[in-house]
Amino acid sequence: MRLSELLDGHEHQVLQGDPDKTEITAGTSFDALQVTPGALYIAVPGHGGGGPEGVAEALRRGAVAVLCERADADGEEADAAVCVVQVGDTRTAAPVVTSRYYGEPGRAMDMVAVTGTNGKTSVSFLVESLLALTEGARVGVIGTSGSRIGSELIPMPFTGLSTPEPPDLQYVLGLMRDGGADSVVLEATSVGLLTHRVDRTFLDVGVFTNLTQDHLDDHGTMENYKNAKLLLFQGLCRRAVTNADDPVGREVQALMPGAVATYALDREADYTATDLVFDAAGSRFTLCHGGRRYPVAIPSPGRYSVSNALAAVAACHVLGHDLATLVGALDRVATVPGRFETYETPDGTSVVVDYAHSPDSLEKVLTAIRGFASGRVITVFGCGGDRDDTKRATMGRIAGELSDLCVLTSDNPRHEDPEAILDQIVPGLTATGTPYERLADRRTAIRRALGAARPGDLVLIAGKGSEPHQVIGEELIPFSDMDVVRELAAVRRAGGVAGAAAGIGAGVGVTPAAVAALAAQARAGEREDSRSSL
Repeated sequence: MRLSELLDGHEHQVLQGDPDKTEITAGTSFDALQVTPGALYIAVPGHGGGGPEGVAEALRRGAVAVLCERADADGEEADAAVCVVQVGDTRTAAPVVTSRYYGEPGRAMDMVAVTGTNGKTSVSFLVESLLALTEGARVGVIGTSGSRIGSELIPMPFTGLSTPEPPDLQYVLGLMRDGGADSVVLEATSVGLLTHRVDRTFLDVGVFTNLTQDHLDDHGTMENYKNAKLLLFQGLCRRAVTNADDPVGREVQALMPGAVATYALDREADYTATDLVFDAAGSRFTLCHGGRRYPVAIPSPGRYSVSNALAAVAACHVLGHDLATLVGALDRVATVPGRFETYETPDGTSVVVDYAHSPDSLEKVLTAIRGFASGRVITVFGCGGDRDDTKRATMGRIAGELSDLCVLTSDNPRHEDPEAILDQIVPGLTATGTPYERLADRRTAIRRALGAARPGDLVLIAGKGSEPHQVIGEELIPFSDMDVVRELAAVRRAGGVAGAAAGIGAGVGVTPAAVAALAAQARAGEREDSRSSL
């Protein structure tokens, strides 16, 4: 496709070459090392894949054109055959040219984007499941767990981004369109919205779930964080579904008057839930809409699960699907991998693996567990490195208030010292008086929690959900919480360390010093056991 066609109507200045004679045949790229002959290299300042400093490398790899913000992007002249075009902002230009290159794929499918602090993955999964169950639709999903059409994974280099950059996002949307997808649901993160990744996706419905403390390392203040989320509802979607229980959700209504459907548990809204009942098997409630009442059962417990179900049903209904049919399918929706994913050990301990990694999400999942747990609640958790550190003590307090025993451990430490992260969690936890142990190695922490559990207890392993790796420095270390649980449950022998550790936190008022002493005893007996069982 000619570069002039990609840039048509977008303000730009040609610095070198002729866009009318420059054919882009190999897509677009922010990453100089991913450029192939015939590509357009977009020199985004500050992007880790190259930016202006990557122009020379991109040219060596065969880029036929460069989009930049400065005339001296690389400090050296490009070959005369290369077309160089200057734009005011490469980030706003990127979705325009990339979407056009792939034929604006978002226009060919029903497009749903979900934003909010918590619930993005769960609501996306529910929307996908409802459309597949009720319409037999092929649904594309783009988010924290990667990109796929149904169960067909789309292989992409790992970037750690729930919302991909425009070159990747538009490429994937093109594959989904060509693969026969009827609909696509994607997670729209605050940073993704702020950096224009979601632009030119031609969204039919934008969904807002909630706003609670997180990502202050990126945004600085909650006001900035909120404003980034609200960008989804300022021209990027035609209709909106919003949580009226959340004050920010009510701001969405002001931004898109006449185009917003609301859902709520505690306020009047278009979609509401009454008669809530929770147990270990899930939730039951009555969905109310338009004067009609529908009995509902879903396979996950907790008020937040009901809220997510309302959001998903509302989004599908706004797309034009029959409400009664959607509601009737809710009890057949599978649980979301890594979101309140459950396992029962052979000795009668219940295990829940959940992605909860913010104060609000941790409180919600523990509150749901407290609603039905018959025994003690043991929580394994940590906090991610290179992320908002102001939430760490708060999460410690929440875990302590809602657990009988906590085992602190590493989440994704990235470039931080794992022990330093735990140091920041401890003050909030110790203020509650709940006994705890700190074991930076996550496998060891999970093993200790399972060993401390008695039949009837519940172990929550929070923070990573279905993530298949730990991020330590620049390395991705294969690690799955649920896989580790299954492995340890399969090899645990009766007695041994389980008996020694069972006393940890068993009594009221056990001090950290007492816990440490018990842990030392457990470790002494564990060394020989670990050689044979692990």
